[in-house]
Amino acid sequence: MPRHQQVIQERFVDPPMQTPETDAKLRFGDDNRFQVELRRRVEEFFRRSGQRQRDCPQMYLKTAIILAGFTALYLLLVLAATTWWQAVPLAILLGLAAALIGFNIEHDGSHKAYSNHAWVNKLTAMTLDMVGGSSYLWRWKHVVFHHMYVNISGHDTDIDLGVFGRLDPHSKRRTFHRWQHWYLWPLYGVMAIKWHFYDDFRDLISGRMGENRFPRPRGWELALFIIGKLTFLALAFGIPLLFHPLWVVAVFYGVTTAVVGVVLSVVFQLAHCVEGTEFPLPETGTGFIARPWAVHQVESSLDFARHSRAAAWLLGGLNFQIEHHLFPRICHVNYPAISRLVEATCREFGVRYTENPTFRKAVASHYRWLRRMGMAPAAG
Repeated sequence: MPRHQQVIQERFVDPPMQTPETDAKLRFGDDNRFQVELRRRVEEFFRRSGQRQRDCPQMYLKTAIILAGFTALYLLLVLAATTWWQAVPLAILLGLAAALIGFNIEHDGSHKAYSNHAWVNKLTAMTLDMVGGSSYLWRWKHVVFHHMYVNISGHDTDIDLGVFGRLDPHSKRRTFHRWQHWYLWPLYGVMAIKWHFYDDFRDLISGRMGENRFPRPRGWELALFIIGKLTFLALAFGIPLLFHPLWVVAVFYGVTTAVVGVVLSVVFQLAHCVEGTEFPLPETGTGFIARPWAVHQVESSLDFARHSRAAAWLLGGLNFQIEHHLFPRICHVNYPAISRLVEATCREFGVRYTENPTFRKAVASHYRWLRRMGMAPAAG
């Protein structure tokens, strides 16, 4: 990768803790005029407006509201609910609150977009450990590999469902995928349970995510991984078992986690695995992708419901996926303000900027994409 391209990419994407190794290193086109000009305009916007890129007061208030809601719902479910008709809605709402933690607090913290202070970013990123994931592994899987290699088969593990589903046109199609536009929706919930008890431990042991190798956690990071898993197990099972039978705890863990899995999966899929996004393959033997890196980020991502204040607040700005992939270190509360600037710059440079106007249309597009990928043959 040319040095100038590497420097520019590091300004857009969190530099990895160590240089990641891949079985086939990828290179992008060298024409960086679009990303340089876009960066200049966005930085000028913040200078003129006086808005903060990080440490935004509204983000701290939002964090307090979400964590207070999560705590209240957890206590009501564990200590107050005495009937199924009380427990079921509380479990559903608790799952939604856990998803809000992921969308808003953990996501910005992992991208170092929450604060200018490293310890604040670390602490907010670790809210993922509290709700069952590993902030260390998530940073490699999502922040490094997904953001660098978005929608590139074999390198972006966010689009890899294994044998269960086919999200990109270059992965293997199996006969039963013809029904995936029906069965994947509930399966998204089951995959969250798989993440809690299998995926993190598999990645920890193998040191691989798809084609990408990463350094296993050691020392303090390994200790935090273990502490995080124990904290989650205590919250999900240990404390509830003091008040309820095992089968009740297991059932409501399943309900809550299924909600988390479906909501997280669907929202992330609406930004990349829909009609209108690109799934390029590198040239055989060279690992070269003709598009410049920033252009690839835009054309493999898609915004949705960006005129909805409710969507922007609840989803942590993930409905502004193009802006997020170009500026992952800017707090998501700023995405609505810079989206029109990003769109105008894309139009000026001939870069395709795509959006679904509503959440409903984005869901419908994902449904059609799943059906298309399950057909034989399925073109990209």
